[in-house]
Parts: sequence; structure tokens; C-alpha cells
Amino acid sequence: MTANGKDIMADLKAAVESIKENRKENRSGPGSVYLVGTGPGDPSLLTLGAVQLMKSCDVVLYDRLVSNDIMNFVNPSARMIYVGKEKGFHTRKQEDIHDLLFQFAEAGGTILRLKGGDPYIFGRGGEELEYLEKKGVEVTCIPGITAASGIGAELGIPMTHRGVATSVRYITGHFREDGDEFEDSFQGAVDKNTTLVIYMGLSNLSKLSEVLLRHGLPTDTPAVAVERGTLPGQRIVFSEFGEFPQKVEESGLTSPTLLIIGQVVALSKKWQQFMAEAETKRTTVTEDITA
Repeated sequence: MTANGKDIMADLKAAVESIKENRKENRSGPGSVYLVGTGPGDPSLLTLGAVQLMKSCDVVLYDRLVSNDIMNFVNPSARMIYVGKEKGFHTRKQEDIHDLLFQFAEAGGTILRLKGGDPYIFGRGGEELEYLEKKGVEVTCIPGITAASGIGAELGIPMTHRGVATSVRYITGHFREDGDEFEDSFQGAVDKNTTLVIYMGLSNLSKLSEVLLRHGLPTDTPAVAVERGTLPGQRIVFSEFGEFPQKVEESGLTSPTLLIIGQVVALSKKWQQFMAEAETKRTTVTEDITA
């Protein structure tokens, strides 16, 4: 362990001891852990329950996808611990996060595990719940608006729509490199009446595209990629699916980016604007060639 790592661990140990001392003074019992979803990033989409807990908590373990505007709601005196993850770099292993939650809960107080989106939709909240409950720790989940719902509402894309889509399927685009999860996850996923929503799929989009096309997804299926959805820096790429990976790569989108694929995308006014602009460009090119 590096010197810096030792300093961090000593600091965390001191924080745990401080909470224990506070518990003794106030004669409170063991702490409780709250798994709190903060939604896709826009603070106006926070639930009242989330805000109330953020204002009164003692310790917060928070992710990379929790926006700064949302962090402003947190009790200024709370102990803040960053446990964010991104491709190729994890500040802490999931097992370490489990252990931290347990240690702080055992010390007492109100412990918040702040997550972007909803804790139980690709947020590993179920793993944290399972671990802590086995240790006898009381856990409560405060749901958040998942990215699909927040971004769909922002763009005017319903996840289901009578006569267009009768179901929606959430799929992770993040898999182990040595696994066959791509084929397994997309087996039976291609259905003209199903909206596909892919989380964490940006880096694997080319492979995802190959699998979906192989399973019969039409190349003219409407699709959209949304970077930092609901936030001021939001960027959007619309495309028919046959050209989707190329268009997304050319745009230079970065994580976090959500992918929505299906006929419901065409219900968005922004899609209709995109198609009108694309038709204008095609007409202009044709006129230039024939001139």
C-alpha cells in the first residue's frame, strides 16, 4: 500500500471512531444504511425522500454519476467518501465498498450510499443489500428515476406506446471480456414491439450492433445515444441503426451515454427534425450531382 493509501485508511478509521464516540454520547443504537437513487442528474428529479436523508445524514458514500448540483443538498457536516468507478479505473473494489458500509453502519449514525439513477437498476444495490442484511444491518432503498425514464421524458420518447411498443427491456452493455453474455443477453431481445434500452454500452456499441443485426434487428430501426442526459451538457445522436455505431463514434460521445433503440424513438419531435434535416441533405447532394 502506498503512503497515500495508508493516509486514506487512517483517515477512514478515524472517521469510524468519531461516529462511535458520537453514538456513545447520544446513546443511539447501530446505524442504518440507505441506498439512495439520485436519478439521471437533474436535481429537480430528486425524490423528497432522497433530499430529506441527504440533509440529515452522517456519512455519504457516493458514485461518479452523482452530479455536483445534487451533492449540494448533502448535510455540510457529513463525512463524504468517493467510491466512484469508470471503465479501467475503480477507486475501490465492490468488496471494499461493502466493508466500508458495514463498518460505518456498525459505528452508528445514518449512512447514505448515493447512486446515480436507481440503486436496483444496474446500480449493484442488490449486492450491497444482500451483504449488509447478512451482517444484520438494516437497509432501506430510496428509489430514483432511472436514466431511461428521465432521458425518455426529456426527449419525448415513451418507453412503451400503444400500437408501437408493448414492452421495454433494460440491458447492460458492460460484460466480461471472456464471457458469452452478449449472445445470452440479446437472445430473443429483438422484437418489433420491444424498446431496447442499453446502459453502459458505449464502448461496446460496435459489438452490440453486430449481435443485434445478427438476431434480426432491421437496419432502419430508429436509435438514439444520449450523453449526460437531463444535464446542461447533454449531447444527442440520432440515427437509423444500420449507421448508429459509425454516427456515435464520429460524434465523440463519452460515458455516461444511454442507448435507446426501437420504434418509439421516432415519436420524438427531435427525431422528426433529424429525419427532415437528413432528407434536406440528401436532396441537396442529389441536386449538386445532377446540376
